[in-house]
Amino acid sequence: MVLKRNTQVGKNNFKLIYLVFLFYFCLVLNLNAKGKLEGTFTDIKILDKISSKNTLLKLKNGDLVNFKDLSIKSLKCKNSEFDDNPEITAYIQVRDLTNKNNDEVFVFNGWMFSSSPSITPFDHPVYDVWLVNCY
Repeated sequence: MVLKRNTQVGKNNFKLIYLVFLFYFCLVLNLNAKGKLEGTFTDIKILDKISSKNTLLKLKNGDLVNFKDLSIKSLKCKNSEFDDNPEITAYIQVRDLTNKNNDEVFVFNGWMFSSSPSITPFDHPVYDVWLVNCY
């Protein structure tokens, strides 16, 4: 009696292991790409219209930062997927601390876009705010 080994089973196991490894590799790359789109820090530039001085302010998302008469909070920021025309967006809330009448009203509460700040303008008599970076 001659023993025959089943070589087909070994080939199928190798293909299965290869497919599982390929699937896992693609999943890890996809998760890393999504993680790079959302940032934890937001850079904004503030122009004081009276003194004509620019200030670069680094915000950690979720933290409240006081800058002179403004209270600024960045809740979320994202980078675009496309490298040729990068778009940075951030959800920012700004309060004017000189207005003691109503502490619940924001001077600005919404999404800010780096490429076109005029879509949702920041209207304040003393300061202008621009979104610069998200990382």
